[in-house]
Amino acid sequence: MSEQVIRGFKPANVFAFFEQISAIPRGSGNEAGVADYLCRFAKERGLDCVRDANNNVLIKKPATKGRQDHAPLLFQGHTDMVCEKNNDTVHDFERDPIRLILEGNCLRADGTTLGADNGIAVAMMLAMLDGELDSHPAIECLFTTEEETGMGGAIAFDYSLLKAKHMINLDSEQEDTVTVGCAGGIRSDLSLAVDREPLGDRELCRVSLTGLCGGHSGADIHTGRANANLLLGRLLAALSDVRLVSIEGGSKDNAITREAVAVIAVPSVAMTSMALLGLADEISGELVQEDENCRIVCERLTNEEAAAITGMMSEAATARVLGLLANAPCGVLAMNAEVAGLVEYSRNLGILRTTDKAVCMTFTSRASRESRLDGTVSSLGALSAALGGQINHHSRYPGWEYASESAVRDAYVAAYEAVVGDVMHVVAIHAGLECGYIKKQLPDMDIISIGPNMRGIHSPDEVLFLDSVERVWRVLAKLIEDWNVV
Repeated sequence: MSEQVIRGFKPANVFAFFEQISAIPRGSGNEAGVADYLCRFAKERGLDCVRDANNNVLIKKPATKGRQDHAPLLFQGHTDMVCEKNNDTVHDFERDPIRLILEGNCLRADGTTLGADNGIAVAMMLAMLDGELDSHPAIECLFTTEEETGMGGAIAFDYSLLKAKHMINLDSEQEDTVTVGCAGGIRSDLSLAVDREPLGDRELCRVSLTGLCGGHSGADIHTGRANANLLLGRLLAALSDVRLVSIEGGSKDNAITREAVAVIAVPSVAMTSMALLGLADEISGELVQEDENCRIVCERLTNEEAAAITGMMSEAATARVLGLLANAPCGVLAMNAEVAGLVEYSRNLGILRTTDKAVCMTFTSRASRESRLDGTVSSLGALSAALGGQINHHSRYPGWEYASESAVRDAYVAAYEAVVGDVMHVVAIHAGLECGYIKKQLPDMDIISIGPNMRGIHSPDEVLFLDSVERVWRVLAKLIEDWNVV
């Protein structure tokens, strides 16, 4: 048993459970281990538990004495996490536990994503089920899977198993905010076929772009942070007489790409390096403060590396790829006309890969309106067709519209103001949440989304603020204690 990392914060049960699940690899699609853990937890405590073929787990706890007539409450979060690491970090997300580091009030991981998105929800639900609350109505806790890769668990779950009509999703990252609406989204895989030809007398070099901040492709898209895939494409497109050999960047479509690398064939590595330095100086003033550590390096391939490369993309293939990267509509595409400051429509190029015969890209588009998602199918389809590419749209999920009346929203706002003594902000967000799909399946479900303060989710800079977890727990305990809806 490894030594406990999180000490001095309450309730200790919440943080103990978080450490336990952090030891279980649980990247999207690899949730069987954490599902095993949840089922053992329920069996050991004599709680009703259902596990489906997608490793979704539903655990129910009966009401305490005198609370049987109060309406049951559903708590929901996802067990999977985004698996991102720094290039110099050695970590196998299929086998290795997350290495936790406590720095004062902040919890982070050692060079990887922390998984507080959404592991802290799992930990809080386990504490509820473990008896941390003295008095409560019937509680249902739904642990879903594959949220980060298309909400596959929420889509597959059998909602007839639920009795509750009031739900608190625990997948938000700002404690003074209660979320009451979110964007829908769609993923698009675009492939451009490339032909290759001999290198001739060209020289080979590697161009690396590192040090960008990255972040969540929904929640952080409005910040102006640069996308490494797009920025590298723009820089290479500005060079003269360059041929691509390969270009790679990102591993998650829902993360703003922090690093990208290309191997290119050029007449002179020295001249190319000088040109890139000049371009880097030009764009430095465009970058937001979070991206101030951006670094562009051009280095000649070693003789061994160069010997393994037999060809480069043709001039036409290079132009198609770099033209798309330099001009693909990404970032904030439209702001909401009714809600000030809310992004209406956006797109992110999260994954860029090269094979022998194609360059493959994965875009995530988000929108508050279904018509915008219809539009992204048309516009990206037309762009792909114009460049002779192939495109597949998939993993579409609905948005979640604001409800004018909500008993659970009113109860949470009142509990927050009573416990914290501050004003709770009610907002809609541009990120996608499982709430949209659950609301589609259960139109009468009263839903909110809340959570403790986090930053840098979907990146190795992810941080969880432990004092915020304490406050959110106390607010939840107050809501549950005062809950008198029948």
